[in-house]
Amino acid sequence: MFTGIVEELGTVAAIEDQGDAIRLTIGCEIALTDAGLGDSIAVNGCCLTVAERTDSTWTADVMAETLAKTSLGGLAVGDRVNLERAVTVDKRLGGHIVQGHVDAVGEVVARTPSEHWEVVEIAMPPELGRYLVDKGSITVDGTSLTVVEARDDTFTVSLIPETLVRTTLGSRAPGDRVNLEVDVIAKHVEKLVRAYTQQEKQ
Repeated sequence: MFTGIVEELGTVAAIEDQGDAIRLTIGCEIALTDAGLGDSIAVNGCCLTVAERTDSTWTADVMAETLAKTSLGGLAVGDRVNLERAVTVDKRLGGHIVQGHVDAVGEVVARTPSEHWEVVEIAMPPELGRYLVDKGSITVDGTSLTVVEARDDTFTVSLIPETLVRTTLGSRAPGDRVNLEVDVIAKHVEKLVRAYTQQEKQ
């Protein structure tokens, strides 16, 4: 589990094409502080497992399912990525509960800069719209953000200077693809309500 608070920007150091999968090697510092083999690190919001590590890089196996359902397949050597280690029980939950299981890939539609922040509009598959509410939470490329305005197939978020500098969202341009994960609590509530409603109808 993660919190959506990006710890550092890593750099894609190598990509090994294995046909139906890739081996992704990322250079970083903070994420390697206490990372061991088998540990989880979120890369642009996608939970990956440390398969190998050196003093300055770590490598993960990315399967076909992950490549198909996330934006990781579009990475290139030199790209910057958001990194977060799995949360520990003694750590503050600074963002919200994030699983690292990407629900869909969205697309940046527009950026509206202001003096001290930017409003970013992101398109999403319509089926995700029911999980978003104004002032609710959503994860974009592993970053926990507050929804400013939720619409049927788009939503907006406001990015403060800290987010613009410390995450890849500062450089995302219209047309760029981003990983989206909706609030898992909303999905559980929906399932419980649906089951209750079906029982009431019987």
